[in-house]
Amino acid sequence: MSKSKSLARVGLVYLIAFGAATVWLVWGPDTEWLWLDGLIADLIATVVVFGGSRVLHNSSCYDPYWSVLPPFLVIFWLLAAETPGVNDARAVLLIVVVFVWAIRLTGNWLHDWPGLRHEDFRYAPIRDGAGRFEMAADFAGIHLFPTLIVFLGLVPAYAVLARPGDDINWLDIVAVVVGIGAPILQFVSDAQMRAFIRTRQPGQAMESGLWAWSRHPNYFGEISFWFSLAFFGIAGSPEGWWWLLAGAVGMTVMFQGASIPMMEKRSLERRPHYQDVIDRVPRLVPRPPKRRTVA
Repeated sequence: MSKSKSLARVGLVYLIAFGAATVWLVWGPDTEWLWLDGLIADLIATVVVFGGSRVLHNSSCYDPYWSVLPPFLVIFWLLAAETPGVNDARAVLLIVVVFVWAIRLTGNWLHDWPGLRHEDFRYAPIRDGAGRFEMAADFAGIHLFPTLIVFLGLVPAYAVLARPGDDINWLDIVAVVVGIGAPILQFVSDAQMRAFIRTRQPGQAMESGLWAWSRHPNYFGEISFWFSLAFFGIAGSPEGWWWLLAGAVGMTVMFQGASIPMMEKRSLERRPHYQDVIDRVPRLVPRPPKRRTVA
């Protein structure tokens, strides 16, 4: 199937998914808590996308959900909140950061995704390992779990947009710098990887540019974005730092405990010299690599 036809099918799934979520938010029962309204709408859209994944026989139908859901929810919270004391300047800064990140990540998916003939290599083992419960594993592991992690990461955005907040302060500046810097770092690292893929030799591992300072600079940028949202939340409600950091910490645990190990296992299987990269190049946080040992 061509990429254009694949995009049309996935686009229709998302139109239905976010249409259903919007119907809930506009005409559904009022829970009296905006965060809960948002979570229910999020889950409704996830279920629809899961249905689309099953119909299209490709769980990568869910992949763009990660970056298109956050703008949807932050705009809902912005428009629906009627709480006095919301800091409008902080709200605007946060929304700018979210949209810069979302546009970059969605654009990256549009550029690199070849269509429904491709599925993320991590998904089949999750389904196959569950045996007769593969549908449950598909829903819970590939669709629901990421949805809940992203929602947890958006809790600071809810705090900024729907709760009273302190005046703008130095931590907001840090949040903006980190939040804008993160997608820039991801953009550069992705561009470097594309250039490498065009010219690499069989079995060659990437270890130049940003990838010489971190084995996963794109993941570092992703985690940094979620920490920027936490910083916005803490800037407005410093007393809630412990729950405002939960989403960013959860993201870090997920990438460190699942995504990175799966990527590195695959690289070791396909690139015999990747162990040398592991031995020298930092795993996540960029810093100068160790010198290569001369035999």
